[in-house]
Amino acid sequence: MRKLCLLIGCLCLMAFAVMPAQAFTAKTLTITLSPNGDAKASLQYDLSWAEQAAVFFRIANPSAELENGLENELGKPVTVTSVTSGSADVLIPSFAYVSQSGDSGSLVTPSFSFARVQAAVNKYWFAKFISPNFTPQVTTIVFPDGYTVRYYSKTTIPTVAHRLAQ
Repeated sequence: MRKLCLLIGCLCLMAFAVMPAQAFTAKTLTITLSPNGDAKASLQYDLSWAEQAAVFFRIANPSAELENGLENELGKPVTVTSVTSGSADVLIPSFAYVSQSGDSGSLVTPSFSFARVQAAVNKYWFAKFISPNFTPQVTTIVFPDGYTVRYYSKTTIPTVAHRLAQ
C-alpha cells in the first residue's frame, strides 16, 4: 500500500511538472478618462500561486514590468500608482485625443489590443511553462460625463469617440 501511494504521488508530481501552469488572468479593466484626455486605468487580476510567491519574495517586480510594457506599447511615459497581488492602478497622460468645437468637446480613445501583450510575453524563456490570459472579462471605458462603454472578453478594443455632454 505504501508503494502504491508513493507511485501515485510521483505520477501526480510528474503530471504537475509537465502541464502548463495557469498564470496571470485579467478579470476587469476600467479606464476612467478626465476632460483633458488623461486616464486612470485600474486592472483587477488573479495570479497563480507561483506568481504570488515570486512577487512576495521579490523575484518579480510587477510594477516595473507593467510600467515598461505600457510605455513601450503607448509610446509615452506612464505612472504606476499602486500594484497589489490582485490589482494595478496606472495613470496615462494624454491617453485620449481631445477635440474642442465651440463650447462642446469630444474625447477619442485609441484602439489597443491585448494580443500584443501576449506576443511580448511569448518572447520570454518561461513562456512555454505558463498560459496567461491578458484579455479582461470586462473592459470598461468611463468618460467624464458618465457615459460608459463596456466590452466583454474582447481581445481588441476599438477606438471610441464620444461628444461630452454639456
